[in-house]
Parts: sequence; C-alpha cells; structure tokens
Amino acid sequence: MKTINKISFHDIQSIPQLIKDFLNQQIEGFEENIFSIDNFKNQIHVKQNAFSSEQRTVLHNALEKQLSEVTLSSKQKENLESLKLPNTFTITTGHQLNLFSGPAFFVYKILQTVKTCTYLKENFPDFNFVPVYWMASEDHDFAEINHFKTEGNYYEMNEKSGGAVGRIPIHDTHLISEFEKEFKDSIFGTELILMLKESYKTGNTLTDAIRILVNRLFSEFGLLILDGDSKELKNQIKGIFRDELLSFSLNKNSKDKVDFLTEKYGKVQVNPREINLFYLSETRDRIDFDGKNYFIVDKNISFTEDEILNELENTPEKFSPNALMRPVYQECVLPNLAYIGGNAEIMYWLELKDYFKKINIPFPVLIPRNSMLFLKEKTLGKIQKLNLKIEDFFENFTTIINRKIVEDNSILKLLDEKENLLINNFSELKVIAETTEKSFGNMVKAEEVRQLKSFNRMKKRLLHAEKIKQSELLERLENLFLDVHPSKNWQERVYNFSVFFADFGYSWLETCLEEMVVQESKLIIVAI
Repeated sequence: MKTINKISFHDIQSIPQLIKDFLNQQIEGFEENIFSIDNFKNQIHVKQNAFSSEQRTVLHNALEKQLSEVTLSSKQKENLESLKLPNTFTITTGHQLNLFSGPAFFVYKILQTVKTCTYLKENFPDFNFVPVYWMASEDHDFAEINHFKTEGNYYEMNEKSGGAVGRIPIHDTHLISEFEKEFKDSIFGTELILMLKESYKTGNTLTDAIRILVNRLFSEFGLLILDGDSKELKNQIKGIFRDELLSFSLNKNSKDKVDFLTEKYGKVQVNPREINLFYLSETRDRIDFDGKNYFIVDKNISFTEDEILNELENTPEKFSPNALMRPVYQECVLPNLAYIGGNAEIMYWLELKDYFKKINIPFPVLIPRNSMLFLKEKTLGKIQKLNLKIEDFFENFTTIINRKIVEDNSILKLLDEKENLLINNFSELKVIAETTEKSFGNMVKAEEVRQLKSFNRMKKRLLHAEKIKQSELLERLENLFLDVHPSKNWQERVYNFSVFFADFGYSWLETCLEEMVVQESKLIIVAI
C-alpha cells in the first residue's frame, strides 16, 4: 500500500462551505475551537478546572462496569485507571451502532481519535490523553443502521425495532452464513467471520455486538468504548435535563447561532426543538409540552410538571438526549478536549456554542475527520492513461467527461474561434449602435444574444454527437467514476471495512493510522 495524494478539504468542491469557513477561521466566535496547539493548551486548562474528581470516579466506575465483559489490553487498562487522575483528558468520536460497523469511515474516525491522542502526548508530555468511542446506543432509527455493503453483497439484519437500538437483542443470524460464503477464501476471511460470529451471536444486544467488535479491532490502540445509556452517567446531567424541561434552554440559547448559520449558509444541520429530549420505554419517543402538561408523543403517557421532575430525579435513565443534546451529555460526563466527527456532525455542533456557555460547560475543539480512499493500482493506471488526475473525480465529473469527450475536437475549436470573432464584431457594432436611436441599439444586443444561443446549441449538439461516436470512451470514463465512487458516493460511505481487511488484515488498520493526518482535514488516497 502506498499513499499517492493527500487533498485538503479546501480543494474539494463537495465539502460544505461552512466546514471550509470553519477551518479557515472565517466564522467569528469559533477561532478557539479549531485544531491548534495553543487552543489545546487553553482547553486543557479550562477543562481541568471544570471537571471534578467526583465526576472522574463516576466515569471510571461506569466504564469499568461496561467493559467488564470484554478482554482489555494492558493499554486499555492503563487508560481506564488514568481517568481518575486530574491530568488525564479524553479525545472523543461517536457513531451509530451500524451493523458490523457500517461504512468504512467508522474505522477512520476512531483511528484519527487514537492518533490525535498520540500527537497531544508528544506535545504535552505531562498529561494523558485517552481515545474514547461513544456508542450512539439510544438512537431509535434501526433502518438506518441495520445493513452494510461489500463489493459483492448487501447484508441486512431484521429485528423488532422502535426503542433504543442498543437494547435490541439479536435473533437474526442469517447474514452470517451469507457473509461466510463471500469471505471464506479471503486471506483474512476467517478472522472476519469469527469477528462477525462473536459479535452478533444470538442473545447479544446490538450494544454488546458493537462493543465486542470495536474492542477486537482497537483494543491494542487503548480505545475505551462508552455507552451513554447508563443511569450512573445520566445522574450527572439531571440538572441540565431539568432546565431543558422547565425552560427550553437549548432552543432559546442556540437561536442566535441557528439564525446566523441559516442566514449565511441556507440552513442548519439539525433544528432545535422546544424540548430536546426523548422518553425511553419499550420505544423511544419525543417529550413535548402543551402549555400545561408534558406528554410523550405517540404514546398515551402524560405528566404534570411535578410528576415529570420526579420521574427524572428517580429514573434519569428513562430520559434520552436527541442529536443536539447528546454533545452536551458527552461533554458533561467526560474530561473531553476535542470531538472528531463528520462534516454533518461538526455543523450541528456549531449551533451549540452559546448554549454551552449558558450551562457553563467548556465547548470542545472540533475536528472534521479525515476521509480515506483506497484504489487499486489498475484503476490508477487507467486514470493516468486518460490523462486525468484523481482530483478530477472530486469535481463536477459531468463537466470533466464533457471536456474529455470533445478534447482536441477540430469542430469545437472552429466554433470557439467563430464565437469569439462574433463577440468581437458585436462589441464594435454595439459601440456604434449606442450612438444612434435606442431601439436600434437594443436590436443589436438582442441579435447578439440570439446568435450566441445558436453557437451554444451547436456545441451541445456536437457534444451529443461525440458521445454517440465515442461511446466506448464515455463508458470507460463512467466506469472509472464508479470505481472511485461506488454507488456514485464516496467509497468510505459505501463499503464496509471488511472489503479491505479481507486482503490486508490488521496491517490495513496500521496503514490507515500511519497515513492519517491530525493537524488538518484531508482526503487521503492510497494505492493497493
């Protein structure tokens, strides 16, 4: 494996402008929240003063209990114990409990979290930095996580859903036999099959499954795996949940940021609700307020103010944060310095800066995660043969194809020459026409527009004709695009990690870690 390019997010057309502006420090108020040594130095100081020894004890005990069913590496045990110390901090990423990890970027964001901890230890040797993966076990959209895709197959699990996905017990193991057929002859296929069988055996919950899988992949890197579906941890955030129920604080205190981001960038990633909490029973349902009572949407359950506050006090585990409240919960229970997430995640974190200030919780450094693309040497050779660059595949590829189809076309060159001549001729004519009667000047301008439209129609017709004539080249270009963008999407958002692990095993993880960039957000392209 060999890295052939690392492209900055600034140079990729499809990266949201909001992310580019954030990275370029062009959004006022977030200068201290981008990746820099000075910002981390400040973050360490602020978080050290904001996170108590009691909070550390609760976190340690909750994690120790949650991880008791998996075998921890010596590095994990060391990291777990270090959480009790006032000079230990976490770097966190989070993700849904996608079947067998889902798309490959799940792996990339965890490895970037690991490498960021190493980088910080090198720069701040007096402190400890622990990588944490936060399991989104309380999400309830099972259809969003119940599948994954390889080059050859689509795998799906069917289970009864509606509540917190992490609590769903596994019964459907049909996919294991299908997976075994695809990978039994791969170099590291046996390892993959054992991972799947161990993680998704009957009786495990989806939380158990992902914890086992992630621990098997990343235990040697010292990663700690945290489940927020915990009474002990939710006890730490009862005050904030109470304030949310009584005062609708998140909505009120994020309004200015939401309005600003909406006005400048068109829309926000997630709109705050009046109450940003769910109620967990056998299902997970929104909590709403009708002006008098609190009620659970789509359930025949309602509470007076006293009743719901009593419910929160005695059973905080029944209250679940939504997408916007989850970051608050995370930063409340972790001695965290930075969050590593995808572009969409970072965009909704940005909405919360003022709310964090209001509830007096330090807002973390935000790091848009790296992207990775693994391409076969054969594919790269085809790209070079056509005199294309890999960067071309991250621009508007229709434009690239059109340009390639009519490259060196003598008719197009002649049309361009005549069009330029026409523009020059009309330019002279318009100057003279404007000295005469106004309607004549307008007629000259209209005639120029009409004739230029004719040239545009001829170019379109020429392109259409050339596409028919060069259908073989067109097909090659389109197939190459699909090699780079399977299902017309970024590779990392389509293929499961097993596609690469099957051939390279744990050395693939080491390559990802080695090539990962922590100081900048980049697309890393590797030849395999």
